[in-house]
Amino acid sequence: MTPARFQPRPAAAAAALASALLLALTTATAAPAAPAAPAGTDDPTQRSRAAAARITADITRTSSWDTGYGADVSITNDGDTTADGWTVEFDLPAGTTVGSHWSATKSQQGQHYRFTDVAYNATVTPGGRQSFGFNAIGTGLPLNCTVNGLPCQDGGTTPADPPAEPPRAGTPVDLNGRLEVCGTKLCNEHGNPVQLRGMSTHGTQWYAQCLTDGSLDALAGDWKADVLRVSTYVQEGGYETDPARFTSLADSLIQEASERGMYVIVDWHMLDPGDPVANLDNARRFFTDIANRNKGRDNILYEIANEPSGVSWSRIKGYAEQIIPVIRAVDADAPVLVGTRAWSSLGVSEGADESEVVNNPVDASNIMYTFHFYAASHRDEYLATLSRAADRIPVFVTEFGTQNYAGEGADDFAMSQRYLDLMADKKISWVNWNFSDDHRSGAVFTPGTCAGDGPWTGTTSLKPAGVWIRERVRTPDGFPTG
Repeated sequence: MTPARFQPRPAAAAAALASALLLALTTATAAPAAPAAPAGTDDPTQRSRAAAARITADITRTSSWDTGYGADVSITNDGDTTADGWTVEFDLPAGTTVGSHWSATKSQQGQHYRFTDVAYNATVTPGGRQSFGFNAIGTGLPLNCTVNGLPCQDGGTTPADPPAEPPRAGTPVDLNGRLEVCGTKLCNEHGNPVQLRGMSTHGTQWYAQCLTDGSLDALAGDWKADVLRVSTYVQEGGYETDPARFTSLADSLIQEASERGMYVIVDWHMLDPGDPVANLDNARRFFTDIANRNKGRDNILYEIANEPSGVSWSRIKGYAEQIIPVIRAVDADAPVLVGTRAWSSLGVSEGADESEVVNNPVDASNIMYTFHFYAASHRDEYLATLSRAADRIPVFVTEFGTQNYAGEGADDFAMSQRYLDLMADKKISWVNWNFSDDHRSGAVFTPGTCAGDGPWTGTTSLKPAGVWIRERVRTPDGFPTG
């Protein structure tokens, strides 16, 4: 769907566009004079820099509710000169204010708002982009926008798109509503234990082309998946290289899955370094941004550390107790999934077991602990650990494969089925790795499927592991709603 665009107008005209989804705001030297702004904002140097760089600001309304909306502001450099710093200013109509914001510094004079860059998103290279966001209290849209002192133009208008609809009838989110941890189980809004089954993306820096309207339609409809795990790698060319891009990419996939009635696991895919504290500041920023953009959704679960390794459980626990409050400050009700020691093996891969978590749990409510396995490598000791742990603590298997620990090699479907039988018996939710056409045997699609845009339905494009896991994802859920 192409979002509606419009040019900022006087307040009376803007009121008629109150439900528009996108404001396209482009600076240019030939634009008419901007309306009067508070003293100190008319900076000739800033205007000159903006003209050379041709900075663009696109304000996208990412979510809305009866009393406000959330917005993402994308700063793009369409010129050939690097922009070192940016400032976006606009007015809001009386009755509308900015309630919260992220990834920018805000100042305010009356109804005039000024947002400036922070250290990590100040530089906009030619062809590059940065972003920030805000939540508005009230439904009035920005007026009189400027970027680095230049007024906005080239907006144009189209009819407003309708507000987001509730989950489609009969989908997992429609049937179950907001999930909550109850005892050692994951329960739906009716208080009944449920088991979610679905797929994980591969790293979005490599395989975003596998996540199309067609492939996600197939995952929700043909595969009948309950949940999509959106994996944002921190290193390996991921989040740390372009926080704005990867935050927006994760957010767009959250929206796509939500529109199809699936749950979404927001996976902070840290691997190396294995100490989650090494990425603490980035994690704070990422989860603040994502939680704010999706405030009000009831289908989100936050996985805060994919696979910690080489560090003690107490170190991981301390990290969790710093990140969980960041999420809770925005989303008080979403379940949080906490990675465990030794690549989320509950410590087994480093000679420990679940007892260290059982005896020293994270000091937070509505949380679960993650367990990962690869059936060809992780045999009876791992299976027994999962079984014991699930009787003592809430466990979610957020990643597994039928191959070896690297997600490649021969499939061990017999051992994999033993795990699936256990998880069905104990209602342990699971997600399989991975929904891509990577060359390894653990990727469900054959190489070239994504570049060829399918086919996505049926089994003709699937590797053996894909055929096997699709059949098991498709098994009727029988979610208890009474």
